[in-house]
Amino acid sequence: MTRILVLSLSGIGDTLMATPLLHELRLQYPAAAIDVLVLWAGAAEVLRCNPHVHEVIRHDFLGRSRFSSLARCLALRGRRYDLSINTHTQGRRGYRLIARLIGARERLSHEYENHSWPDRWLVTRSIPQDYSVHVMENNARLLGLLGLTPRLARPGYEVFLADAERRWATDWLKDRGLAGRAWLGVHAGSGGTKNLALRRWPMDCYVAFLRQWRSRHPGVPVVLFGAREEQPLHAAFRGAGAEFLEAATPGLREAMALVGHAGGFLSVDTVFMHVAAAMGVPRQWVIETPTLNPPVHPRREGWTLIPNPSIGGRHLDFYRYDGRPIAGSAGDLARMMSAVSVESVIEALSPWADTLRRTAPAA
Repeated sequence: MTRILVLSLSGIGDTLMATPLLHELRLQYPAAAIDVLVLWAGAAEVLRCNPHVHEVIRHDFLGRSRFSSLARCLALRGRRYDLSINTHTQGRRGYRLIARLIGARERLSHEYENHSWPDRWLVTRSIPQDYSVHVMENNARLLGLLGLTPRLARPGYEVFLADAERRWATDWLKDRGLAGRAWLGVHAGSGGTKNLALRRWPMDCYVAFLRQWRSRHPGVPVVLFGAREEQPLHAAFRGAGAEFLEAATPGLREAMALVGHAGGFLSVDTVFMHVAAAMGVPRQWVIETPTLNPPVHPRREGWTLIPNPSIGGRHLDFYRYDGRPIAGSAGDLARMMSAVSVESVIEALSPWADTLRRTAPAA
């Protein structure tokens, strides 16, 4: 293999979870040029400075015209890739069509619920996905189609930040008096494609949580993270009387560097959930949503699930990696996420905050 293309088009978090596959491919094919095709700008940011990648190629297949997308695929076809790999969880058939248009000699993918005869033309070899194991294992199992045995003993997130990005984070903390202090990072948003925004914990719940947190744990400030599109949500929190600091970072990479300084992190299953795990945040809590299947659990030890009583382990009844949205109406999903009480979240996090208070040095 001299030219390999990895297609990671489904999300930023999925790209972060694909980084050990890139490392594995570099170990297996040390002389190959390994390119990665992404859709989201944040996915390209995740891969910047990755030593295992030759080139990151970005094209917005959702926002650009079909003609533009076809032209990009045909341009990549001219590179004559030996191998292309569609990473897990790219269930939409359109992703496999993109691989077919690019036309690598070998095209690997997983088999999803929508797998049928066209997929046998779109890809050359495939294996069934496994909902019981992590995305990283699903990706590693593709190597078996090439007769390879994975060499990484335990694949994990790989992020390669620049010194300037780490300095930005430390300077931000110093300017706000947070250097050396424990603080709680929170991401209140979620993905915006399909109907994934409906898995957010409701705004009024976050507002009530932020108010109660400040009252019960005033010594542990809250820093809210999110993309530019989520700043109106933060403004709405402030308008409702919630108090917090906002991490208005220049980009995702500075946000990743800053997350690495948090003492704890709270979110639903979003890219920031994976960022917190990748950056080794000491404590992490995840509010259960209908999309939190085992393949996308945080890849780390010691994270805490805040259960959603309305789900009851029935995640696959609501969401599968077949390109479809979360099952249920907007009202149904809002009621489902409202089933997680503010008090249950406060109670999950309070032992950590109480420990911080007891162990803090006397003034």
